[in-house]
Amino acid sequence: MNSATRFDVTVVGELNLDLILYGLPDQLSPEKEILASGVTLTLGSSSAIFAHNLATLGNRVGFVSRIGDDPLGQISLDRLGGSGVDVSKVKRVSGPTTTGLTVILPRSQFRNILTYPGTMFEMSFADLDLDFLADSRHFHLSSFFLHRALRPRTADLFREMKSAGLTTSLDINDDPEDRWNSGLWDVLRYVDVFFLNERELKKVVGKEDLRSAIDRISEAVPLTVVKLGANGALLRQKDRELRDGALPVQVVDLVGAGDSFDAGFLHQFIRGVDPERCLEYANLAGAFSTTRPGGTEAFRDRKHLESFFDQHWRSGVTT
Repeated sequence: MNSATRFDVTVVGELNLDLILYGLPDQLSPEKEILASGVTLTLGSSSAIFAHNLATLGNRVGFVSRIGDDPLGQISLDRLGGSGVDVSKVKRVSGPTTTGLTVILPRSQFRNILTYPGTMFEMSFADLDLDFLADSRHFHLSSFFLHRALRPRTADLFREMKSAGLTTSLDINDDPEDRWNSGLWDVLRYVDVFFLNERELKKVVGKEDLRSAIDRISEAVPLTVVKLGANGALLRQKDRELRDGALPVQVVDLVGAGDSFDAGFLHQFIRGVDPERCLEYANLAGAFSTTRPGGTEAFRDRKHLESFFDQHWRSGVTT
């Protein structure tokens, strides 16, 4: 690893907690008290889950965000900082807008995701320390559509990071407004690795056929990685296409699996590992995430992490 920079990866994104309620029926009747069978309050948000798990894999990670001056913000900050992520540039602000919160209701065949955005809607380009972010080998941003105040200058941010010599990656996640553009194509000009799932890919490109969609997006991005859930993942790099199947595990919780996948992929990518091995490691990290409740709890269990990766990761690349 190159130690000339302060960080291996820097991240801009949202920081909040996830409240996960288990065992609820698919349909909720109004005015009726419905009992959950379990609850987890854990570090949430795609960006924070990604940063936390990347750090526990052994990377130097710097994180920039905006939180409120409230207990939820402090708990989120403590959880993320406890993983070894540098949170010194997270901006904490007083005012009527508090730190966000996501409530997740896992169901038998789907899940409901209810989010109060809070301060993530207010984080702007002025909140970012560009020198801090540029002192790294790689830059990542998650939840493109949730950063409303930052979005008009997200392309500027990526251009700055590319100009500073960093490689870059983006995971857009869902668009609550269902517009699927908002300047995204301008940002993609500066993106080296583009992460998204099959639904997101089809929405962004406006095509229902996966093959046509991946052909179109690969014209804009050097390396596209499409997460296919139980079917593993697909990678396109110019004319090269790779697939890797999902690792069968006893799934406890799917929350954060995609963000953990990103962390696994970039853990190897920044080390110059071949994309095929990056994809294998990404699927392994995503599968591992599902073995505990929430997006970070599996990675917080060091013995569980070491045992899982020792068992499943084929020899040839050190973790």
